[in-house]
Amino acid sequence: MTPQIADLPPGRFRPDPQAAPAARRVLAQARFDATVMLRNGEQLLLALVLPAMLLTALALTHVPDLGPGRRIDVVAPGVLALAVMSTSFTGQAIGTGFDRRYGVLRLLGTTPLGRGGLIAGRVGAVLAVEVVQVVVLGALALGLGWRPDLAGLAPALVAVLVGTAAFVSLGLLLAGTLRAEAVLAAANLAWVLLLAGGGVVVPTTRMGGFGAVARVLPSGALGDAVRAALQHGSLAVGPLAVLAGWGVAASLATARWFRWD
Repeated sequence: MTPQIADLPPGRFRPDPQAAPAARRVLAQARFDATVMLRNGEQLLLALVLPAMLLTALALTHVPDLGPGRRIDVVAPGVLALAVMSTSFTGQAIGTGFDRRYGVLRLLGTTPLGRGGLIAGRVGAVLAVEVVQVVVLGALALGLGWRPDLAGLAPALVAVLVGTAAFVSLGLLLAGTLRAEAVLAAANLAWVLLLAGGGVVVPTTRMGGFGAVARVLPSGALGDAVRAALQHGSLAVGPLAVLAGWGVAASLATARWFRWD
């Protein structure tokens, strides 16, 4: 007669499959996604290598004109904003687009993690990578002579969090509505265009007539908010409102049109 599971002596295998608590599932997914992002060559290039090269080049040269004040104090906040945009928008759009193409999103959505847990894990991974970016790029900027306004650390954190929410929403919208190859091309093209004319590194006040357009773009709003915080120690309410508007609009659009397969 086959013994029942309850009759097995202590120490014997007792199969009892149960899902881990929700918080543990999300943390595990965030840790996995962050590890994948930091090990991917293209993601690492966008997240750290190119921002570090840009930071060094702009700090040690005299073009373009960034306005009055110490050059490094203008460059460093802008490059940190660029790094946030690289990870939360470009990296998420490309990674999620190809996960959707290969059926990873559909598969994970049917596990105990669920779709909400998957999205929470992705956001957690983005925040973890951004911590690495701030530490590495901040240390490089300090070595180049950057002296941020310490009173602006809290406003800068607010700007990064609101900007991350807005850009992750935009990245998911792109990844959930286009084919993976189109996401790759569009995300990289958007990164280049926003870097060149989006006001993220070059202050919108130094962009002439186009500055008014850049100020209502999420890139320009994030750049202005981070610069206001780390240069002047102030909370830029206007740029934060622009970022929040983009985030809400993109979130609603993503909820409406995002396709999991």
